[in-house]
Amino acid sequence: MTTTEQMNKLLTTFSKATLGVILATAAISCNQNASKPTGSTDSSASKDSSSPTADKIVYINADTLSEKYEYFKDIKVKMEAKVKKAQTDLQSKSQAFQREVADYQQKAATLSASERQATEEKLARKQDELGRLDQNASASIQQDEATEFNNVYNSITEYLKKHAAEKGYKMVLTYSKSNPTVLYADSKLEITKEVVDALNKEYKSTKK
Repeated sequence: MTTTEQMNKLLTTFSKATLGVILATAAISCNQNASKPTGSTDSSASKDSSSPTADKIVYINADTLSEKYEYFKDIKVKMEAKVKKAQTDLQSKSQAFQREVADYQQKAATLSASERQATEEKLARKQDELGRLDQNASASIQQDEATEFNNVYNSITEYLKKHAAEKGYKMVLTYSKSNPTVLYADSKLEITKEVVDALNKEYKSTKK
């Protein structure tokens, strides 16, 4: 696999489906948190448990969230820039190496045996170095990607915990065309817009 193909493969992992997985994990964490007893028996808690929304199951459209959540969009742009920079750097070094190889091939017949051996050893070392640079670049991008995904996960999880507690939701599901685990859901149960609006509001406040 070429460097460009490797980088593009890494970039494609930053997809709506992946965000759906992150969101689903966040929802599970939210559900687990909501199901834990708090030890509180005050009247407000009793009132919430008997309210119409206490047993409500809601869902979020992961496709819409990935398109409208500004934090995720900014991360995607940032990752794309990192991939393109890595591609450019590696391609530049690869092209320079190929020119050296072509130059050696043209001059090989005029070189002595010792000069050919020395040049070939130098080219072999450069080829190994390019391979290491390729691997390091891929590993670095994967690590950055993992860190960014974790940040997205945390932002969604923390908000859903608060939102579910305030609204009395018992379960938050996710829907995505690329990962249709939910085959049908009443649109009245969708809370995507309010979640996206709140997440974007929080994100804008942190940017300021």
